[in-house]
Amino acid sequence: MLESEPDFLVVGETGDGLEVPRLVEQLLPDVLVLDLMLPGLSGLEVARRVRKESPRTRVVILSMFSELAYVAEALEAGAAGYVLKKSSAQQLVQAIREAMAGRRFLSPPLSEEAVELHRLRVKGVTDPFQTLTRREREVLQLVGEGLTSAEIAARLVISPRTVETHRRHLVRKLGLSGQASLVRYALQRGFHSPEK
Repeated sequence: MLESEPDFLVVGETGDGLEVPRLVEQLLPDVLVLDLMLPGLSGLEVARRVRKESPRTRVVILSMFSELAYVAEALEAGAAGYVLKKSSAQQLVQAIREAMAGRRFLSPPLSEEAVELHRLRVKGVTDPFQTLTRREREVLQLVGEGLTSAEIAARLVISPRTVETHRRHLVRKLGLSGQASLVRYALQRGFHSPEK
């Protein structure tokens, strides 16, 4: 299936976890598609070794496990993508392309927000607000005051693009569904102008 993509070239294949690091060192692939369950050495351990020994090789995990614990551990091990085996072939192709572009890919129904909330729970952080940086809290305050991104940028002496990046990070870290929910969250946390 991957060989049918005109810009893909499959350079190696093995079913033995102990063999993968040696093949990666020898073949220097751009992307390694890796199962979590391998004999000899687990896919997670392989991902850790590849990240350390061949950092330019991006790892995409192909797994039947959709539990967030597996996904979070794979991402922490250095995976750039996590594709469920029940996903379409096109999602695997998309994950490989995203990895090549330096971006992360999680096949639906997995999401960055769910993985982040799982990580926080494991670390004992029950309130994601505790993970916000000082600058993110400043942006959240100004969002609650009803300022636009341009107004926030002017107030904090940063670019509007940087404000947009902070807003996206806030939505992700707080597990929200979008910018409208960010405004509601800011108001619920008491971030608003005194006259409101």
